[in-house]
Amino acid sequence: MRILLVGAGGVGSAVVPIAARRDFFEHIVVADYEKDRAAAVVDRAGDPRFSAIALDASDADAVAAALRDHRCDVLFNAVDPRFDMPLFRAALNAGAHYLDMAMSLSVKHPARPYELPGVKLGDEQFALADQWRAKDRLALVGMGVEPGLADVFARYAADHLFQSIDEIGIRDGGNLTVDGYDFAPTFSIWTTIEECLNPPIVWEDGDWHTTEPFSEPEVFDFPDGIGPVECVNVEHEEVLLVPRWVDAKRVTFKYGLGNEFIEVLKTLRKLGLDSADTLTVKGVQVSPRDVVAASLPDPSTLGSRMTGKTCAGTWVKGVGKDGAPREVYLYHVVDNAWSMREYGCQAVVWQTAVHPVVALELVATGVWRGTGVLGPEAFDSVPFLELLTAYGSPWSMRDQ
Repeated sequence: MRILLVGAGGVGSAVVPIAARRDFFEHIVVADYEKDRAAAVVDRAGDPRFSAIALDASDADAVAAALRDHRCDVLFNAVDPRFDMPLFRAALNAGAHYLDMAMSLSVKHPARPYELPGVKLGDEQFALADQWRAKDRLALVGMGVEPGLADVFARYAADHLFQSIDEIGIRDGGNLTVDGYDFAPTFSIWTTIEECLNPPIVWEDGDWHTTEPFSEPEVFDFPDGIGPVECVNVEHEEVLLVPRWVDAKRVTFKYGLGNEFIEVLKTLRKLGLDSADTLTVKGVQVSPRDVVAASLPDPSTLGSRMTGKTCAGTWVKGVGKDGAPREVYLYHVVDNAWSMREYGCQAVVWQTAVHPVVALELVATGVWRGTGVLGPEAFDSVPFLELLTAYGSPWSMRDQ
């Protein structure tokens, strides 16, 4: 397998040291708008199976040409989701397989944004599913940690733990702190603004509906010493993916943001600084959201200042295989001290990066097979969870 990895930021830079320990691929071309950033990631790996190029992710023709020139079988999208569609189409046009960790963006309902969905996450991608099947190629969408591992957990619960499911709730929280900054998000602020300020989406009784941002707060007790964290609804891909393959009456996603983070996001919205649209400032075209991102530290550089753990998991409630009520939480915890010591990567980006690498290994070895546009739920969960453990990062389950 030859892979074009587009994006050498936080997650992309973590993919390389993870993949470097495996032998399922022939070569990975690391591409970034800034070639020096891609080259720095490759140089740190010190492995001839990696090389670096400059590439504009918004230029579908250039991306397709790079796939052909470097004889790549797979496009691995590690940039933020505003570039999903040019990359998605480039892979399709070049006859390559495709993987991303966040799906194409949503558009609010024009009249009732906090009741009804408009264009949903992933709609643009699923609309092209027939074209992917016609080319006998796989587009594996939403294959990070959340979405990604969380969806694998949902599939595992449906197949092995429950005979019927009332609710699947993705619950994400942690106790990470960053020394030296008043405000320093541990993941892309561009993506965080997008998912947290858009109308959250909920699957309920056979259909999707939306709510107000930060709705339905609840306190969830996270494992491994993290403890109780207040979680709120945000827009996330699992709610769009899980119901396509798993039968559940209700599917939600709730994120442990904390009051301070929520207030910062609300302030950005009040000031219009959440906008991704460009403005002219002293003759320069600029997006307010890009200005916010540029003013904050790069999340990939924060690891040495971070302490604590991050937890991604899937809570499931229903009737167990024995016919009795059951409630479980399947989860994956990463300690920042461990990820920094083992890989030189902070916990959040490392946790996001490891799961698509596992998935690519399953595709490369033929364990996961498929064509069209598919989510993680479309595949057998057991090989994935076994291989994740073999990577040295085991998952756990807690009966609630």
